[in-house]
Amino acid sequence: MRLRVVAPLLAALIASRAAAQEPRTDWVDPATGHRVIRLSAEPGSQTLYFHDNAYSPEGDRFVFTGPAGIMTVDLTALGTAPPRAELAVPRPAGGAYVARRSREIYFTRGGEVLAYHMDTKATRRVPHATRTVINADESVAATAVAAEDPSGHTPRPAYREPRPQLERMFPGKRLDELTPEQQYAVTKEDGLARRALNPDGMAFVFTDLKTGASRTTGYQYAWLNHLQFSPTDPALLLYCHEGTWHEVDRIWTIRTDGSEMTLRHRRTMDMEIAGHEFWSHDGRTIWFDLQTPRSGVFWIAGVDVATGRERRYRVDRDAWSVHYNVSRDDSLFMGDGGDETQVAFAKDGRWINLFRVQPDGTLRREKLVDMSRHNYVTGRGGVEPNGSITPDKKWVIFTGNFDGARHVYAVEIARRR
Repeated sequence: MRLRVVAPLLAALIASRAAAQEPRTDWVDPATGHRVIRLSAEPGSQTLYFHDNAYSPEGDRFVFTGPAGIMTVDLTALGTAPPRAELAVPRPAGGAYVARRSREIYFTRGGEVLAYHMDTKATRRVPHATRTVINADESVAATAVAAEDPSGHTPRPAYREPRPQLERMFPGKRLDELTPEQQYAVTKEDGLARRALNPDGMAFVFTDLKTGASRTTGYQYAWLNHLQFSPTDPALLLYCHEGTWHEVDRIWTIRTDGSEMTLRHRRTMDMEIAGHEFWSHDGRTIWFDLQTPRSGVFWIAGVDVATGRERRYRVDRDAWSVHYNVSRDDSLFMGDGGDETQVAFAKDGRWINLFRVQPDGTLRREKLVDMSRHNYVTGRGGVEPNGSITPDKKWVIFTGNFDGARHVYAVEIARRR
């Protein structure tokens, strides 16, 4: 008799624990009142990097990656029917990027670039390309390479002695006086500074995808990274000078013929930082994270590509985010929050945030998802949420590991309560 009672109880306990470990699929966040839906079925799935386009031109499909390969999900029925992620490109496949005009997903495999069509399911080889940095009309690919200017017109800058980042970031403090989070930040910046202050020569290679003709141009002594073509101007490339943000002027553009190499934001105070730059949908604005100074005052800033004029929206410390993104009409921003180890050292920063642009030029913040159980630190088993706003402005899609495994989620912008 006793065994008959204990066995069902034990089975129920095991089942309840298994259910508790299974990531939720559809719920209303009790802290915010917003509905959250899991889009991915496979643990280990994640969104693309925040500035890489993941949406079809019509906005009906979203692309992410999972253990099986590159996945797509139909957004037209999101919220009314359970989402069903479909495998588009089996592994191995890297560098996923959705074309701005066609319905193709560019990806890399075995040193080649290929393109998969979302509707026909056909895959084609993209001749002459080596990376998925492809321009708006899909005619040119770009990459950054180690190179010295053969003309001799680009002299190497004078050597810059790296200063200890403890001195730069926390003047007058000893390392043992800092919090563990601050110590981690100092160590990270020390590593970046060594390369950023005295970089090797680099240049861009622009390749015509039809003819295979290549041009190497834009020679400079800088650590070139985060190449992003304008979503509307096929001849304009956004890139950054990587490194310690408070010691480099980071945000630049260049045209594919090598002309108009332009610094888009110049730092004007010691320890000012500007970075994690990304395009507006219309290609008129470059948005970025601005801090004046680092860890002090926080902004979402944008520079008009045509005029150079800047806009700035103030953001509170606890609303600062690892990455921001913007709706197609620039009326909404999202931010993916951050933990205590990151530059804002926020005490209550673990949220998926929505920011609404107000008529007076300010932002109104709304918390969408409680991320208090999310691990943000990539070097410690975590993942950056890398969020974006759907083209219809109804959802924010992001990566989360707050239920244990890494998954892709969508949170509804309209509040449920």
